[in-house]
Amino acid sequence: MRTLHCFKSYDIRGELGLTLTEEIAYDIGAAFVKVMAAKTVVVGGDCRESSASLKAALARGLTDMGCDVIDIGMCGTEEIYFATDHLGVDGGIEVTASHNPINYNGMKMVMAGARPLHPEQEMAALKTAAEAADFAIAAHPGTVRSMDIRPAYAAKVCSFVDPAKIKPLKILVNAGNGAAGPAFDEIAAQLDETGAPLTFVHMDHEPDGTFPNGIPNPLLPENQPRTAQAVRDTGADFGVAWDGDFDRCFFFDHQGNFIDGYYIVGLLAQQALMANPGATIIHDARMTWNTREIVEDMGGTPIQTRTGHSFMKTAMREHDAIYGGEMSAHHYFRDFMFCDSGMIPWLMVAELVSVTGQSLAGLVRDRMARFPASGEVNFTVDDPAMTMSDIEDRFRGEAVSVTHPDGLTMDMGDWRFNLRASGTEPLLRLNIESRGDPIRVQTELERITGLIHT
Repeated sequence: MRTLHCFKSYDIRGELGLTLTEEIAYDIGAAFVKVMAAKTVVVGGDCRESSASLKAALARGLTDMGCDVIDIGMCGTEEIYFATDHLGVDGGIEVTASHNPINYNGMKMVMAGARPLHPEQEMAALKTAAEAADFAIAAHPGTVRSMDIRPAYAAKVCSFVDPAKIKPLKILVNAGNGAAGPAFDEIAAQLDETGAPLTFVHMDHEPDGTFPNGIPNPLLPENQPRTAQAVRDTGADFGVAWDGDFDRCFFFDHQGNFIDGYYIVGLLAQQALMANPGATIIHDARMTWNTREIVEDMGGTPIQTRTGHSFMKTAMREHDAIYGGEMSAHHYFRDFMFCDSGMIPWLMVAELVSVTGQSLAGLVRDRMARFPASGEVNFTVDDPAMTMSDIEDRFRGEAVSVTHPDGLTMDMGDWRFNLRASGTEPLLRLNIESRGDPIRVQTELERITGLIHT
């Protein structure tokens, strides 16, 4: 039996024509019906040039197995999450490679109610079924129909803020020529109808699958200067940039400084707890001190889980958490089907800036000084497990504690680091934070980098 290498820990990513083809997309669609016993599935796709044909093949696989398909068109991943729950169907599939290179594509999937597929259960079963490709074509194939759910989706997003609290702000928005532009326009139009006094400066706003300004991945340092300069040139109060399927958003302050997603997690946790005292907040294991201190100081309960949307969403549901955040800029909300959204966070930040009278820079300045961090540093290595074992051996004598909640975490008392293998790319990811000592962060970053490259 063949092996499909496009199946990753919690979604599908593959190189076009090699590990991901229209034939494979068809088999994934058919397998989804077989494993989930799905009767109706929502599908959509990002703006990549390959997404339309892959989506069509996926839909054929679904309908050949007797499943009806609702196609919501070019959209972001969170619109699939919303539509799956809003329409009460059996699952949703977004064709997207998010921030991967242009010769890649993939899929993100949810079950009924926008519930995630568990990596070792539903995803494993789906992979096995797709690899076997042992399908019996239904006597009565399903149908495909188009539907526009964007107005309802935008109304849901807008419900997370009180327009009456928002003060006049100028916000630069960089869609990266990905799928964010049209969804943003609907949200902005609905905000305007409420009288929210927001002014927007658009950058790379039109979807363009050739990505003339580069793959939309604002997390890469080389992609940040254009947005930063645009924020300064336009005098914006802050800037927002999205990845290709806009389930992640990234922030720049009024001076064009990139704000690490770690501190946005703390900011949104604080805002969530102000509205919901004593609530539970979920966070990932990569960097934790800032988030945990904020949550505990406000009387909330911080709970750590593994990195990855399926693990975060499962923990969110298990603990009925009001909010969950990953430092990689995924932000999850109980009232958004426990799913991640790249549109809700910038609205919450706009409201927080308005209510507090502080700039975004002012809101995070003290926290950044209290817990300076390295940001995520990526390494390509031949054997990630061996590399992590070697690093653990080198630092064990210095460590206060050594844990493996998600990769390797070593706490040195006044600084800590997490080293883990990526779930979607052949990379080893390193994050370091300290207690008020940015020099220590840099020193230890150089030391660990030297060991990894030895």
